[in-house]
Amino acid sequence: MYYFFLVCHSAIRWFVLGSLVYAIFTAFRGLRLKKKFSTKTNAVRHWTATIAHIQLLIGMALYIQSPIVLAKTTDGLDSMANPHVFFKYIHISLAVVAIVLITIGSAKAKRMQEDQAKYQTMLWWFSAALLIILIAIPWPFSPLAARPYLRSF
Repeated sequence: MYYFFLVCHSAIRWFVLGSLVYAIFTAFRGLRLKKKFSTKTNAVRHWTATIAHIQLLIGMALYIQSPIVLAKTTDGLDSMANPHVFFKYIHISLAVVAIVLITIGSAKAKRMQEDQAKYQTMLWWFSAALLIILIAIPWPFSPLAARPYLRSF
């Protein structure tokens, strides 16, 4: 079950990134062109948050099963380049913060009355979350914990 969740988590990462980039682009375009906050835009906001929450749930399931997280390390926090430290503390913390930002941004945008305020709220909160997610992902070139772009079965 662990490996299945790992593959899903790796794949859904791209949906999270894609939906966030699309939502940010939509918000920027709506703000710049002073567009009405349409039903389609609202769906983009909603689905971006939903995909991010699904990713978090799969990540939490992985976290409690992960041999890397469960392994006892003798390094402590001395070596930040240690994958145990990255996944045990950094990755999970940044992921939770990013999802909280997406949730707050989505909820605030949903409740605002003015269309431009909705776009601006989405743009700022989702952009902050995207930046944090980009830092939290264990990219293949990362010195903290290199992982492949996509895992396969």
